[in-house]
Amino acid sequence: MNAPVDALVAGLLAGYGVAIPFGAISVLVVALTARTSFRVGAGAGLGVAVADGLYAGVAVVGGTALAAVIKPAAGPLRLLAVAILLLLATRTVVQAIRQHRGRAAPARDGQGLNTPGRAFGAVLALTLLNPTTILYFGALILGRQASAPFTPTDAGIFVAAVLAASASWQLVVAGSGSLLGRLLASPRGRLGTALVSSALIVLLALRLLLAD
Repeated sequence: MNAPVDALVAGLLAGYGVAIPFGAISVLVVALTARTSFRVGAGAGLGVAVADGLYAGVAVVGGTALAAVIKPAAGPLRLLAVAILLLLATRTVVQAIRQHRGRAAPARDGQGLNTPGRAFGAVLALTLLNPTTILYFGALILGRQASAPFTPTDAGIFVAAVLAASASWQLVVAGSGSLLGRLLASPRGRLGTALVSSALIVLLALRLLLAD
């Protein structure tokens, strides 16, 4: 697989891996759509996608700057990155199982977010406050840059693919309608999306582990 295609595939997997779990933010996006309009829900969903893209960009820029420094420790750093990704995948499943058993925290209802701009800004801020996202992209890029660094072009493709994957999923969530929204927000729906997300993260870890 050539480098640009590899960057595209890695970005799509990373974007869907971080976006698919149906947590409180996803419930908020569905609730906003149901209470207001698709435009408001889409604004909220794009806020999530932009936050994911920003975190991916920060991780790529930081990893590129450190590429020469971390190259001598490529092996151990790649194993560390794989371990972090596997821990995040495990954490996603464990949290989903706890929610499935009825211990989920109540989701915010988004009162006052009645325009696309307000919804975008508020949900962007909420998503940026999640430290797991930067840990996820940081581990992924750290391991990649230690062994097979992205070129500037490949880095741009990766970030664009993350943004596109996250945005496409969030728009599906926003446009899901009340029936699909209730299904995805149910305990079984959350468990299913968490398992899919964890599988994608494990696949990313394996790709990183087996990278040349």
